[in-house]
Parts: sequence; C-alpha cells; structure tokens
Amino acid sequence: MTLLDVTMQERHLSHLRELVLPAGGSEGAAYVLFGQAHVGEDPWERRSRRRFLSYDVVPVPPNEIISAAPDHITWSTASFVRLLKQAKDDGLVAGIVHSHPHGPASFSDQDHRNEAELARLARNRNGADTPLLSVLVTGDGAVRAQAWLGGSAAEPANVVRIVGRRLALHGEISRGRRSEAFARQALAFGESMNAQLHALRVGVVGCGGTGSATAILLARLGVGQIALFDEDIVEATNLNRLHGARQADADAMRAKVEVLAREISELGLGTRVIPVRRWIGNPACRDALKSCDVIFGCTDDHDGRLLLNRLAYFYLIPVIDMGLAIDPQPNSEGVRELSGRSTVLAPGGSCLLCRQIVDPVLARDEDLKRRNPQEYERRKREAYVRGGGNPAPAVVTFTTATACMAIDELLQGLMNFRGGDGWAWQRVRRFDLVRDRSPGALANEDCPICVDTAYWGLGDVEPFLDRIG
Repeated sequence: MTLLDVTMQERHLSHLRELVLPAGGSEGAAYVLFGQAHVGEDPWERRSRRRFLSYDVVPVPPNEIISAAPDHITWSTASFVRLLKQAKDDGLVAGIVHSHPHGPASFSDQDHRNEAELARLARNRNGADTPLLSVLVTGDGAVRAQAWLGGSAAEPANVVRIVGRRLALHGEISRGRRSEAFARQALAFGESMNAQLHALRVGVVGCGGTGSATAILLARLGVGQIALFDEDIVEATNLNRLHGARQADADAMRAKVEVLAREISELGLGTRVIPVRRWIGNPACRDALKSCDVIFGCTDDHDGRLLLNRLAYFYLIPVIDMGLAIDPQPNSEGVRELSGRSTVLAPGGSCLLCRQIVDPVLARDEDLKRRNPQEYERRKREAYVRGGGNPAPAVVTFTTATACMAIDELLQGLMNFRGGDGWAWQRVRRFDLVRDRSPGALANEDCPICVDTAYWGLGDVEPFLDRIG
C-alpha cells in the first residue's frame, strides 16, 4: 500500500485557521490547492510514497455558505467545481478544509459521507484517477488529513507536517521502542521530543567533516531514519575529522557513506540508516531526497547547494545548510577569521543565492567538471573556469562545532527551546572572537526561489525542480 503524508506551509495554516475557525464557534470551510511528490520507493519502508504539498489557499465565497453551526457546515458546490477546473488546468490537486471547533481530532461518519460525494464529483469532472484531499483543523490546534484516491474509503495521512518558521508534526506520532539511552534527553525536553525525533526522516548530504559529525549526532539524538549522500571514499587526509573512519577504511578505499552507516548501526540505538553513494544531482537520489522531512547540507559543492536550494521550496523540505570558513594568516601562524555558519532554507526565509552563499559560476564549472572532465581541464588551462586549487583548511573541533550549531537549529524548529519566533534563518559563529551574529540577506525582489512563491509547494515538475542543464 502507498504511504501517504501531507505537508502544509505555516502561512497557509494560519490563513486557514482564520477561515475555518470563525468567531462564534461555528464550523468553517475553505479550499487548498496541493502540489504532489511521487516517490517510487521510500528507502526505509521499501514502499511507494505520495506526499501532498500545500500550494495555495482559496476561500469559500461567503455567499455560498448555506448553513453553519458548531457541529456542521454546508455550502454550495459551485465554487468546488471552479476549484476542480483550476486544479486540472494548473496540474494541482484540490483539497477541502473544515473545522471541528470543539473536537474531536478525527473525521466523523458525516464527514466521510460528504467527502465521498465530493470525491465522486472530482473524478467525474477531472478523470478517474483524480485524488481529493481533506484536511481537518480543530479548535485546540490539531491538524489531520486524509485522501480519497479512488477507493471506497479515504486513506489517512500518516503525518501532517507544518513548515515555516518552525517544523511541527501532527498525527499519531509513534514513540517507537523506549530506550534508557534517551531518558536524560527526555528530562530536558520531554518524551514528545524523543517521539518526534524517532519519527523523522533526515537526509545528510556530504559525509566529510561536518557531515559525519552531523550524522553521528543525529543518531545519538534518536533520529529514527537517516539517509547519507556522498560519492567519495575515505582518504588518509580525512581521518582526523571524519567521525567513525579508520586507517583500514582509507586503505580499503571504502565509501564514506558505508563507513558512517556501519558506525551508526553499531551504536545500537535503533536508527535505520541508508547509504547512498551518489552525487545528489543523480536522478537515482530523487526518491530518497523527496522522502526526507529535513535535510542537512554538509557539502562545499556549489552545484549541489543550488539543487538543495530549490528542493527546499519546491518540496517544502527544510534544508539546514552549513559551512566552515578558516582564513589562515599568510605565515600560517594563527587565523584572520574562523567561523561556522548554519542557514535554514524554508518558505519565509531567504535562499542561498540571496545570501550570496553559493556562486552560480562555480556551480556551472563544477557541473562541467562532473559531466565532461576533459573539457573542464581545457577551459581551466585557458582560464575560463575557476577553482581547482588547494583544499580548504579544516579542523575537527570546528567542523564538529558547526554540526552542533546546525542540529541545535533543528531542535529549535521542533521544540522552540530558545523561545522567540522559531529558528534563526542564519547564524554565524566566530569561533576566534567567541561571538554569534545573525546576518540578514540582501533584498532581491525578483528572486524566483525565495521571494516569488510560484515554486513553493509545487512539487513534481518536468524537468526536475524546473532546472535546465
């Protein structure tokens, strides 16, 4: 059976609460248009997955509301037919939203009967394989969802994620097997955090100094599912900062992802780890990437960062990108700057391009080197490409500290332990000055990624991520 889940933008849920929980305590209704993510095989469950992504909120016209009370709402289907036409024209999925102001956080028998009729109307209007989404919002903040996929009954969503300034999980989150290993952690944040971490599917892109530290720390936190992406092997120069690597791994030219997967499995903490020995631009990585709830970007690859930059907004998957910059003195005695950075990419935050963290020209050159190394070398000799110089400095304590910064941001998104308004979109820690700052982004009113919302929640398109070349 296909796995089903729903991801909603935080701004959409806020708007929906205003529409479906009106003053006075009556039920309310609204529509949502959804994008889709089709996963051929979830790497952990070995089953197909279908994820619906909120794209736009459409109010039900007030003049089409027939009656509303604390225990019911009815409205004309005229606006629903118009919504179906828009959904078909734009390649989206229609969804209905209603409320239970006083509970329960479950669909009633009457909800099922009404939705079955709307699902039948959707299939008659838009085709036999047309799905219909239904979202339920309660007065106490719960969110539930189900989908009508052509059968005689609705399929419940395993989880509903809310993505924006924070990451929230709604649904019956399994606590998994209790372990004394996480008891002290629960004393700090409660069993609910352990349950959420156990439910998460987390990708780690790049398994070097920061990536290996990130993956090991996530497993020690109790994250239930981790996917590791890297095509490189262990080398002798990695051994002082690649967590879990040994000289025997370098001698055997073992893949970094295989070494990390071995170390995580041997911890015995219940994490299911999937090694993917490929560069993330390879189409074979797409199912695993689209199955993730959060992705950590631990690579200095500009082309890979540009891909993750788009993925975060298309698929509403928060990406926590990180980097370490060490600028040594010319005489190699001390440093001029030593700083770690974490940047959260999600709807509402600025992208890596607007923050000038990625260089499109370097990304182009990296792509050329990957696809046509002979042409890359020719252009390099003629000074048409940049890069290819000495490796960047790295020190294990600072790569690990940068990983800690990024993981702390995930915990802030889930638990808001710092208070305030959710995660810091960007944090830079000057290790040499013992100082943190949160720099803003350069305003770019024309950015198609983080300013224009046309891509937010769009999901699957051809070409992938609307990315040419």
